[in-house]
Amino acid sequence: MATDSVSSSPSAAPFSMKKLLPPLLAIILGMFMVILDTTVVNVALPTLVDDFGSTLHALQWAVTGYTLALSAVIPLAGWMTDRFGSKRVFIASIALFTAGSALCALAGSPEQLVFFRVLQGLGGGMVAPIGMAMVFRIAPPEHRGSVMGTLGIPILMAPPLGAVLSGYFVEYVSWQWIFLINVPIGIAAIIVALRFLPAFAAGKAPALDILGMILGPIAFALLAYGVSEGGSDWGSAGALTGSIGGSIALLLFIAVELRHRQPLLELRVFRSFAFSHGIILSWILFAALFGSILLVPLMLQQVKDYTPFQTGLILVPQALGSMLFMPIGGRLFDRIGARPIVIVGTVFISSALLLMSQITLERPLWVIMLNLFLLGAGMGLSMMTMNTYLLNTAPRDLVGRVTPLTNSAQQVIVSFAIAGLTGYLSSHSAQVMEAYKGPNPLEAAIGAFGDTFLVTASLALCGFVLSWFIRRIKPTAPQQQTSEHQNAPRPEETMLAGH
Repeated sequence: MATDSVSSSPSAAPFSMKKLLPPLLAIILGMFMVILDTTVVNVALPTLVDDFGSTLHALQWAVTGYTLALSAVIPLAGWMTDRFGSKRVFIASIALFTAGSALCALAGSPEQLVFFRVLQGLGGGMVAPIGMAMVFRIAPPEHRGSVMGTLGIPILMAPPLGAVLSGYFVEYVSWQWIFLINVPIGIAAIIVALRFLPAFAAGKAPALDILGMILGPIAFALLAYGVSEGGSDWGSAGALTGSIGGSIALLLFIAVELRHRQPLLELRVFRSFAFSHGIILSWILFAALFGSILLVPLMLQQVKDYTPFQTGLILVPQALGSMLFMPIGGRLFDRIGARPIVIVGTVFISSALLLMSQITLERPLWVIMLNLFLLGAGMGLSMMTMNTYLLNTAPRDLVGRVTPLTNSAQQVIVSFAIAGLTGYLSSHSAQVMEAYKGPNPLEAAIGAFGDTFLVTASLALCGFVLSWFIRRIKPTAPQQQTSEHQNAPRPEETMLAGH
């Protein structure tokens, strides 16, 4: 996409935010819709379990399948825009996401819902990276900070708003509306994009890594299935089949990626010890954070007996903590480096999860909300900082390929965490309930949630230990490349990596 041209360069005329608002609105609508959908299913999951007469173990795939689909298409964004042009791919991605949303609302079984959520993910995965890249290109260099700030406000507001809207629709309308709300937003985004987005010409796309594109999703899906089944019983046929089959597919995928000239994921960045250490730390934090994020709404509704709408409101402090502390971490990064910021962030995360592991039926709501704010604060400090650190630690000649790798890998880790923790929660809850002899079964249920939070707290504590070994690395000056998806990571890519 770096070779694209546009008929009228925004920087050729005096800057006017008013002129940028129409194309910016198209990008904001598309990205807002996709980011909004990252939290809606979490709140609605208990209702979906009841309405479909299914189990949490089965319906967690509505979340896991979505994240796996996101991870599959994120690396394709650069190649697709080089081949077909950013405007076309952006509009097509929004259209697929919107169609998938409508189909999700029509789902009549858990299997249909999971399949349509995968369609959503295939569309949504490319909206954010392409949207960010287009914003960076239409904004004049001297005004990119203010334009990115304008874009960032609605993006940061989407997750808490998604939780509240999901709770409202589930409680007062129907769960179908958590997906139907995307339809008018998606149609509006397509209309505005067709009318106002500049048409960047397609560039010369390199050879597509077809074998990697096939093996990667197969490996990650099988491994996620194995982890899901292993959460209940690591000796089961499903756990063994998924783990063994996924491991074989993963080894083949690694071999293909290391031999391909333009691999889907650039695995050679792992030759840097600092990068390898950083990405392992990042994976641990993502598993702890996003696994716990799914557990909280389940606990609030199934054990604490809060309604879906109340649950959405209770989750707002977590998003506020992230919104407040993310810019603080960004400002401190250049001055003091990543290590002290991530150490403090992991202390916040570990403390919040350890407190959640000791939860009881009598714990006041304000304490739970304070825990969630602390969790969000740790997330805000750690996530953006770690992604920036990974860009700085990558080998100089491969730094431009880091963002697709880190974003895709993080989505895969999130899917593993959700699959494993929900499997563990389901099986452990059954064991605890069977052994419980007291008068109130809810005490056993909340104890099972506490034990599951302890697993996530243990992961966060491992992250805390690893954070002490973060190095002070100077930013890498990337070499010139010929294609945009090979280019050095830009500020918008770093910003995206934090979501």
